[in-house]
Amino acid sequence: MIFIPLILAHLLGDFILQPNSWVAAKEKKKGGSIYLYIHVLLHTVLAFVFLWNLKLWWIALIIGITHFLIDWTKLNFQNAKTKRTWFFIDQLAHILVIGAVSVFYFPYFRWEDFFNAESLKLITAIVFLTVPSSILIKTVISIWTPITIEHSKLQTESLVNAGKYIGILERLLVFVFILVDHWEGVGFMIAAKSVFRFSDLAEAKQRKLTEYVLIGTLLSFGIAVLTGILVKL
Repeated sequence: MIFIPLILAHLLGDFILQPNSWVAAKEKKKGGSIYLYIHVLLHTVLAFVFLWNLKLWWIALIIGITHFLIDWTKLNFQNAKTKRTWFFIDQLAHILVIGAVSVFYFPYFRWEDFFNAESLKLITAIVFLTVPSSILIKTVISIWTPITIEHSKLQTESLVNAGKYIGILERLLVFVFILVDHWEGVGFMIAAKSVFRFSDLAEAKQRKLTEYVLIGTLLSFGIAVLTGILVKL
């Protein structure tokens, strides 16, 4: 398989060997920046080096050409508001190209080797632990209203939807720890969250809010643990 060497070449070319000055120059001059062409040439060379096979020169060439087209598109269509979105689109497009080339080169590829019962069970569990679990937990604990008049006067700052994404990350990490049989990692996650989260709640001096967050936390960890156990059955 050539997928891993090409991914390694991509990571080196896009993140390790690309200075911030190149990125800034490309965003300013777009297709007129010399660094765009140096960047594409670097990716082509890296792909060729990591494949280490003269007969596969055409794959390195495809990687270089498609990398130029994808980067050129991103540079010309992104703006300050969509920059983050275009970053993920750009990276996904590069990975899809590498995947397509790898599948074409490896003629014995079969979908059933990747999308069998076990892999589908794993994918379903991962998807469930993201947004569906967040909505489930939010619905369950919605019967309580922890916000009091005193608490509404507290001047606290929080990132938008931070709690939602923290919950998703913690459930996925707990899930991984269970799959690899490292239950001590689950304990570490609980301890770490307790230190950071409940110290803030102690300062707020709101018992209802503390209990509300505790219930949500235990539900989140419980769902992740149960999902991990079911997947391992």
